[in-house]
Amino acid sequence: MHSRKPFYIVVALLFLAGVAASVYRGIEHNVPFLPGKQVQSWAVDAKVSFQAMGESAEVTFSLPSDPAFEILVENATSPGYGLTIAEDEMGRHATWSIRNAIGQQDLYYKVTLVPTGNNQVIALQEPQPPLPYSWPATEQAAAEQIMDEVWSRSATNLSFAQQLNKSFNATDRSQNIELLLSGNTPADLFIQMLNSKGIAAQKVNALFLEDQRRRQQLTTFVEVYHQGEWVLFNPANGTQGRPDNLLIWDRKGKSTLDVVGGVNSQVNFSMLQDTRSALATSIDMLKNKDALDFSLYQLPLEEQSLFKGILLIPIGVLMVVFLRVIIGIKTSGTFMPVLIALAFIQTTLLTGLIGFLLIVAFGLMIRSYLSELNLLLISRISAVIIVVIGIIGLFTLISYKFGLSEGLTITFFPMIILAWTIERMSILWEEEGAKEVLVQGGGSLFVATLAYLAMSATWVQHWVFNFLGIHLVILAVVLLMGQYTGYKLLELRRFRPLAGE
Repeated sequence: MHSRKPFYIVVALLFLAGVAASVYRGIEHNVPFLPGKQVQSWAVDAKVSFQAMGESAEVTFSLPSDPAFEILVENATSPGYGLTIAEDEMGRHATWSIRNAIGQQDLYYKVTLVPTGNNQVIALQEPQPPLPYSWPATEQAAAEQIMDEVWSRSATNLSFAQQLNKSFNATDRSQNIELLLSGNTPADLFIQMLNSKGIAAQKVNALFLEDQRRRQQLTTFVEVYHQGEWVLFNPANGTQGRPDNLLIWDRKGKSTLDVVGGVNSQVNFSMLQDTRSALATSIDMLKNKDALDFSLYQLPLEEQSLFKGILLIPIGVLMVVFLRVIIGIKTSGTFMPVLIALAFIQTTLLTGLIGFLLIVAFGLMIRSYLSELNLLLISRISAVIIVVIGIIGLFTLISYKFGLSEGLTITFFPMIILAWTIERMSILWEEEGAKEVLVQGGGSLFVATLAYLAMSATWVQHWVFNFLGIHLVILAVVLLMGQYTGYKLLELRRFRPLAGE
């Protein structure tokens, strides 16, 4: 007798591989586990304006590159301008150029963003120790006194930054701070003091995202390096941390907008919040990343539509195996109920049941006449197929004449399967009687109905198409049920008299 250990190992591997692949796709590729999930997106428009001086002009504008937001779509409107979007050591930026421009110039950049939830900024490499800031003689004494005082109240570089940020915004801040802030911005002074203590810090320009806001400006924040990540501070109000609605636009601390050949340049931002499908968003994100993705969304739409039906068959097969092997329901044909369930998806359940019963009933009557002719099997089956086609065509015409649009959908029934079903039921009637025909026919319709209910569930259709690993799980379960050799549940009624004793 062969050992079953290899079999159970294969089943376990299939099950684990299917679950792992599905979980990986849901977490790594952001594919929602439930259909209908929505995510919030932000449409941000940047308007760059300047006054051209009648000569060639070149405009360099920093573009967002924030791990907390994923760029879905970006485009620029610049009639007459050449446009280049590039990325270098200074980050992503767009460059507009033109040979001759005069008067007021307006350039537009539009981007659609989706939050990723990754608000933590990890440093790719440890920054170089900053050079100490050289204080002017009028500020040096005040700056050193403030730094020494705050340094004594801190334990780490981060706590020093926290205490320093609070001192800038205290209600009773010292005269030394007032003196230094009179000649420096809070962000510049914050970075100068941090650098004087050997703490790496940099300015970032960020945008607060608020729905339906126009003519917004960037806000200056400061990032402080601490143990492998950048911690965000706002020296203007003394807060630490990153709000969820904050988009870091430029992390290089340089000018966001540079214009050559123009004056009076400025950039204003408008934004609008929108809701979109989480599934469509994840698909767009994968396309933008050009990631190695084995999803069926890479196929043309026609093939996608085809696979959406084909991938439901394993669900129907699982229902048939369970109901026949474990429950013990008899059906006419092994997997005929699955194909009938697929037809029900196209026709709806009630219309499909009525159509199926009418076609089979009329087919059995015609088949009873054919049996008296003593035809060969091939000829008899061929005749039944032709008769089934004729019956479907007749019912379709009658439905159309009476304005019953639901009746037109019975053409989705698999004609060859119906012909073989009629043939099997006819032979079964002759050999076993009408009772067995009703048992197997009723069992087939019952199994087809349950398979239809499972296959038509929205979440099932979502899973089998978007998480292909589910099919490995189904295969493992089917193989496992194939090893079952015990009593079927419907067979246990034979032991009812023993239970009564």
